[in-house]
Amino acid sequence: MPRRTLPRLRALAVVVSILLPLAAFPLACSSPDPTGSGGGDTSTSTGTGSPDAGSHPVTVTLHPGEMPLPGESACTVVEVTNIAVPDAHHIPECTPQPYATNPPSGGPHWPVWAAQGKYTTPIPRELSTHNLEHGWVVLSYRCQDGCPDVVAALGKAIDDADDTYCVSHGSPASRVILTPDPLLATPIAASAWGATYTATCIDAASITDFIARRLGRGTEMICGGGQDPALVEAVCISSGIDGGTDGGDGGS
Repeated sequence: MPRRTLPRLRALAVVVSILLPLAAFPLACSSPDPTGSGGGDTSTSTGTGSPDAGSHPVTVTLHPGEMPLPGESACTVVEVTNIAVPDAHHIPECTPQPYATNPPSGGPHWPVWAAQGKYTTPIPRELSTHNLEHGWVVLSYRCQDGCPDVVAALGKAIDDADDTYCVSHGSPASRVILTPDPLLATPIAASAWGATYTATCIDAASITDFIARRLGRGTEMICGGGQDPALVEAVCISSGIDGGTDGGDGGS
């Protein structure tokens, strides 16, 4: 070996002896994965969550061939599922509560819920959101003239709903209610725990499909019970409290 090569080899050996411990240092100091999965992510979510919690919201937009309702330029149906519900505690009855989605898809609500029915005056959202927790579906509409065609179509969807769980547990009615809602951004809407449906037209097929897929998707399975919303609001009025968000600010 040439004499001039020896100093270079000695220098290289010194560099290697320094770098090897440094390369091993991160491995020796890294925390082990306590889950054993190799991912190293040990974070956990809190709260009740939605039935599909852990996923990002999924939006599906349809353009059925139905006529748009008055004031709308096109027939558009938008369904959003996998909406996380991080908090669903009870708030004092008659206390207003804003919601993150329009219509609400879950969140804090009053301790009571609405009895099954087709209502002609708005149900406070804090009341009907409790229904969603029990696995119910809320059909709602917004119009100025009473829109009998919309009410008839949504009413038929309720009549045709097949709630096999509740039927098998002795309940004659499906867990679906109907209410006007002046806070809606679209003429027609439906909501369930962790999911919303909005439409600018009457599309019976997609409404029926939403009900069928979302019934029973709450965190509790309660078929009947509930109170008359008018009686609940009467208590709020007598207590000097406005009684919820049926006439206040809605979500986005």
